[in-house]
Amino acid sequence: MPTPLPPAPSLELDERLQDQIKDATLAIGRLDGMADIMPDRQVFLYSYVRKEAVLSSQIEGTQSSFHDLLTHEMELTPGVPVDDVTEVSCYVAALEEGMKRLAEGMPISLRLLCELHGSLLASGRGSTKQPGEFRRSQNWIGGTRPGNARHVPPPPDMLLDCMGSLEKFIHDEPVRTSTLIKAALAHVQFETIHPFLDGNGRLGRLLIALILSAEGMLRQPMLYLSLFFKQHRSDYYAHLQNIRQTGDWEAWLSFFLTGVKETAEDASFTTRRLWNIFREDHEKLLALPGATTSLLQAHEQLQRVPLLSASKAAAKMNVSLPTATKSMQRLQTLGIVREITGGKYGRLYAYDAYLSILSEGTEPLQ
Repeated sequence: MPTPLPPAPSLELDERLQDQIKDATLAIGRLDGMADIMPDRQVFLYSYVRKEAVLSSQIEGTQSSFHDLLTHEMELTPGVPVDDVTEVSCYVAALEEGMKRLAEGMPISLRLLCELHGSLLASGRGSTKQPGEFRRSQNWIGGTRPGNARHVPPPPDMLLDCMGSLEKFIHDEPVRTSTLIKAALAHVQFETIHPFLDGNGRLGRLLIALILSAEGMLRQPMLYLSLFFKQHRSDYYAHLQNIRQTGDWEAWLSFFLTGVKETAEDASFTTRRLWNIFREDHEKLLALPGATTSLLQAHEQLQRVPLLSASKAAAKMNVSLPTATKSMQRLQTLGIVREITGGKYGRLYAYDAYLSILSEGTEPLQ
């Protein structure tokens, strides 16, 4: 049974932790500002949200890659088990649903978490694990039974009390907590309570993004820690367990803030790299003799969806299929895209420079 947040005794925010909080806050501020350089923020968010979905699901053991997810969304057969890519696709739906609800003014609440859990487990392997409902049976982490498990969460009859306390903490009851510390502590508490039969890890990581967005630290959901947690997963799990056993919140907070700073800096760098690629390719197209409007439109569509068929491009551009096909083939001749099917029909074009950047770090765990 976790004690309610905030921790007692209070956190010891020494000079080092205070400096980490400042550094992480500054990095988030720079990332938020980077969104302004993109002509269309949704261009970046489309792929970044999907990258987070892939990474968060990989931590849970899926073998789906970033490319697999985009291929799946194009309604083509992926090269991985269908359940894997479906699981990732459901995470995208849950994440986008969460941000939509926040934008509509819905607060972070038990109702919202259950709603997002329902989206997360809407299909695939978890669809039989009570989607959208708190568990009604005991679960555990590690081992074959509660008696030899690494962690045994609260029993079902105490679940609502624990989650109710967490909800109050998120809404600054009994005391106000700064946003970054709140996100760090709430994530651990959620994972410790483990309120659902499945999907706790993914939803717990999504909770971090929800808190940062709800409290206005980021205007757009551009900061996700799954890559950092994936790269340091043994440390991540060790910190969670140390809190449960010794109450070492400060060590976790230092780890979390390091992740926030590194992730925000990486996202800023990625945004800058993508913007440079888009700008350079756009200028290359403008310099062409007889550059057509449809050619520029095709490039714009590939910025939004970096894996695109001629037929999809035609529909999005509101032009004929021959016109879209000609534009995609010209982009291929210029080396901006690559046709990846090798067939005569149903050709699929990949914006390689874009995809290679977004795919960094998304190789499935071995």
